[in-house]
Amino acid sequence: MSTSKIIRERIWTKLHDVAKPDTRFHMNFAEVIPDFEGSEQATDRLVAEPDYQQSEFAFITPDNCLADLRRRMIEDGKSFVMSTYGIHRGFLLLEPDMVPEGAALYASWLDGMEHFGRPISLEEIAKRGRFDLMVTGASAVSVNGVRFGKGHGFFDLEWGMFTDLGLVDETTPVMAVVHDVQLVTDQLQPSETDILVDKIATPGQMHTVERRAKRPSGVKWPLLEPKQIDQTPPLQELQRIQGIA
Repeated sequence: MSTSKIIRERIWTKLHDVAKPDTRFHMNFAEVIPDFEGSEQATDRLVAEPDYQQSEFAFITPDNCLADLRRRMIEDGKSFVMSTYGIHRGFLLLEPDMVPEGAALYASWLDGMEHFGRPISLEEIAKRGRFDLMVTGASAVSVNGVRFGKGHGFFDLEWGMFTDLGLVDETTPVMAVVHDVQLVTDQLQPSETDILVDKIATPGQMHTVERRAKRPSGVKWPLLEPKQIDQTPPLQELQRIQGIA
């Protein structure tokens, strides 16, 4: 069994005690990164950070534990892009003026994002310019910044697309929001596609990563199955942009 699989299963066992069930996937952590007890306190820590306060345009993953952050961003007047489930329908854009007063909580949920947000192409994202901040949930994060998702590699893929378009790079702040039980004390060796995070917000602390390894850059096309490209419209769009379709 791989190290990542061992860590995920170890964390998932602990997560059962603090996770909030998903409406569709319940406690199937292979399909959903759940919300958890204390996620609001973790969000409080994140929004106190200068990188958040100075940001105007961010990328936020659709993880349940980030619903409160999405609500805060709407109320704070910040625009953000969020991926759809599995990136199957690409990305959604939500800007504060799209959400009526009093509807920020609903808009922060995935159904609300579908209602108030609108689809946005990679080309349109690129025209808007760089992301000031990226925030993701995780199954687990090590103290040296190695992030484990559900095991499907979606965040790594999104990072690859965004670096290919110059929207993010080595200097882009990347933060993770997890429960304290999801913070792994092991110093782990990142793989060639792992995106190292800079800060980890938990209910109990804000952990700053002393990052040494560089982040990867670009989509690793040889590692992708043709079926995955066929099922991910932004990958097809990126191929057209790069002239390799």
